[in-house]
Amino acid sequence: MKHLFLFMLFAAVLSAQQADVIKSKFSKQDFELTADPGAPQWKSVKPVIISNDRFGKPVAGHRTEVRARWTKDNLYFLFVCPYQALYMKPSPSTTTETNNLWDWDVAEVFIGSDFNDIHLYKEFEMSPQGEWVDLDIHHKEPRIRADIHWDSGFKVKARIDEAKKIWYGELKIPVSSVDSRPAKAGNRMRINLYRIQGPEPRVYLAWRPVNNPSYHTPSAFGEMILEK
Repeated sequence: MKHLFLFMLFAAVLSAQQADVIKSKFSKQDFELTADPGAPQWKSVKPVIISNDRFGKPVAGHRTEVRARWTKDNLYFLFVCPYQALYMKPSPSTTTETNNLWDWDVAEVFIGSDFNDIHLYKEFEMSPQGEWVDLDIHHKEPRIRADIHWDSGFKVKARIDEAKKIWYGELKIPVSSVDSRPAKAGNRMRINLYRIQGPEPRVYLAWRPVNNPSYHTPSAFGEMILEK
């Protein structure tokens, strides 16, 4: 009985640790963005699930899947985003950066590689219409400095399936924009994944609960591991 209890305790701890980690699967070659989870490069990649709000409470109807891959040059993320009602910016631009994109429907990746100063990280956002914004974040209380003029060179691809009420978003982020190290298996990064969806009252989703109205809570980030 004692051994069974210890095994169950170990399994619970391991499960909690795994819930804090997203595993990014290696690809030998870079690939075209398709925003399609059925594409060959995404079919075998297990997603992490975002189904809770910022405070860890379940949110019905918005169970989001996120897959991650990496090459020697780039990080890839694919979001699968069920929605009830889209809330999108009129007259979107997909050729220029859209500041304040978070006022509309977005998928977001907050990621950093500095484990000594967790307040330094990058923010990447995209919309169902293929709009984008990237920011260099210096989170120093009481204020957050977000450099909108920073340019990572990242790319996005979006697709809306109105019949299924799902939008798909794919991001391609240069490794060099978030990490000074060469990309290799075993590298770890600090990360959180988010969505904002719909008109008021808006739906706020977080992979790792921040227990805070602000997504800018780096102490709550999980980790991403680059795996072969």
